[in-house]
Amino acid sequence: MRYRDDNKVEAIFDATVQLINEIGFSETSISKIAKRASVSAATIYIYHENKDDLLYKTYLKIKGKMSEEMFQGVDHTRTVYERFEAIIRNYVDFIQSFKEYFLFLEQIMNSPLPQKWCLEDTASQFQPIFEMFEAGIRQEILKKEDINLLVVYSILPIAELLKSHLKNGTLLNSKQLDSAIKMSWDAIKA
Repeated sequence: MRYRDDNKVEAIFDATVQLINEIGFSETSISKIAKRASVSAATIYIYHENKDDLLYKTYLKIKGKMSEEMFQGVDHTRTVYERFEAIIRNYVDFIQSFKEYFLFLEQIMNSPLPQKWCLEDTASQFQPIFEMFEAGIRQEILKKEDINLLVVYSILPIAELLKSHLKNGTLLNSKQLDSAIKMSWDAIKA
């Protein structure tokens, strides 16, 4: 029986993220990942059934990291707006601190892969967002709309703004972030 080598697992993870971001899904192969990670292709197959499994597990790991970062220090006894603002600020910090992870997630979400996967595996990690929106609707602070619509109109514009900054090699400054948070809140408030 082989033992799990966490260094190899991490090297495979890092190589996968790097290659997907550099050359895309279709050009990224197990052999290229193995070469970048300095392991044999057979080693990858110890930890992953195939390329789809590798991508899925990489996706899950990044989504887990993102949810940890987004909810770090968020006090669930605070007002809906205060939680919203803290979550958005944490989300921006995650994207600006882990650009490669964010770009990997963007590639995944703009591919046909999510339709094949059971994305409910990650939904529970983001329960605090849903709870915050539900509380806002109950308190009549937020529009009485489907929570997915509230997410689309409040959080996705922040991601789009950050993508443009990442492309330009710039960071969102605090004034821009304050304005973005206000605009996102205005889009969903009752």
